[in-house]
Amino acid sequence: MTDVDMPPKQTFRLSQLIYDTRYRSLTIQVVVFMLFMAGAAWLVDNTIQNLKVLGKDFNFGFLWNRAGYDIGQTLIPYTNDSTHFRAMLVGLLNTLLVSFLGCVAATVIGIFVGVLRLSSNWLVARLMTLYVEVFRNVPLLLWILVIYAIFTEVMPVPNAFRVNPATGEAAASMLFFDTVALTNRYTAIPGVLFSNPLPGILGLAGPLWSALVALAGGLFLNSRLKARATRIQEATGTRPSTWWATLLLLTLPWMAVLWAQGFHLDVPAFNRFNFQGGIKVTNALVVLWLALSLYTGAFVAEIVRAGIMAISKGQTEAAAALGLRPGRIMSLVILPQALRVIIPPLISQFLNLTKNSSLAIAVGYMDLRGTLGGITLNQTGRELEAILLMMGLYLAISLGISGVMNVYNNAVKLKER
Repeated sequence: MTDVDMPPKQTFRLSQLIYDTRYRSLTIQVVVFMLFMAGAAWLVDNTIQNLKVLGKDFNFGFLWNRAGYDIGQTLIPYTNDSTHFRAMLVGLLNTLLVSFLGCVAATVIGIFVGVLRLSSNWLVARLMTLYVEVFRNVPLLLWILVIYAIFTEVMPVPNAFRVNPATGEAAASMLFFDTVALTNRYTAIPGVLFSNPLPGILGLAGPLWSALVALAGGLFLNSRLKARATRIQEATGTRPSTWWATLLLLTLPWMAVLWAQGFHLDVPAFNRFNFQGGIKVTNALVVLWLALSLYTGAFVAEIVRAGIMAISKGQTEAAAALGLRPGRIMSLVILPQALRVIIPPLISQFLNLTKNSSLAIAVGYMDLRGTLGGITLNQTGRELEAILLMMGLYLAISLGISGVMNVYNNAVKLKER
């Protein structure tokens, strides 16, 4: 039996795509996407047509041609007979090296300065404020050039480390128990040698992969140790002391593995006209590292200061009432809570430091910008391919840093119930 009161079913009409709120947003998204794809297609086609007019095509075959130029600082074997791909890889590793060292140093400097800016000592607080304001308000490129000029003009020449037979002394002396020499050409630091290293696996040197395995094992055992301490605390209300065991588990395994392979330092020593042994680090790397660290450290210091000030003073007063000293209050109570505020803007500073490393060309440090985006680009004439590849690599590095830091940010943020 048919119900005469039942309304007839409505059929779909094309006008609903515009006037019906249920479909309008989807229609707009589809139209915008189609316009975007049409614009991208026009841009690609226009680029291909312009390349044809110039007698060029779009390919990356140039990466396998002979590079023909030398690179002073390399982390992997490289000669001028290597390919442009190898040169690009050397530049990429140099970029990663200075970015990693800069992020570590900038974090240490930023935490130290940020905490001291809140010191009750007037002189210390004002000195830290002076450092922040000076470095933060002068362009990074100028700091790179200033520090480079200091290394070039102020540092002694290598011959200054030669001992004068008449006096038995040298015009310049080495640092850190005669293990590091700062010169106007390079910085000589101790090298790492092994008497009986293990064979390499998957391109990793024996000492490296064995140390990584030992470190991973120590981290796993440390996690089990902390889980056991947590169970004891939940059962008895008292948490056993584990700091000494954690220290041993995180240091002894990989140190024992390296010692078993005959680990020793190759300390540089001056011999006639130059330093022999050790590692000669170009001043371009040292200058770039110092400039990036000091410049970014000023911004990190402000982030740390803001994060600390975001924590209620009641936390400090409560910790002091329990008998904790100021240093322990900062390390155990304030900073762990401030991390939730510090980490998000800190990610942006790490990304800025990585991208700012492209200014290495100002001092001749052969990073990704100097190899792929510099000499390789000029030699091959493949501007579009080189620039696109360089942009993709910087994007991949930035996304990797952001992903790792976001994982850590999720680990320290407040967990809602």
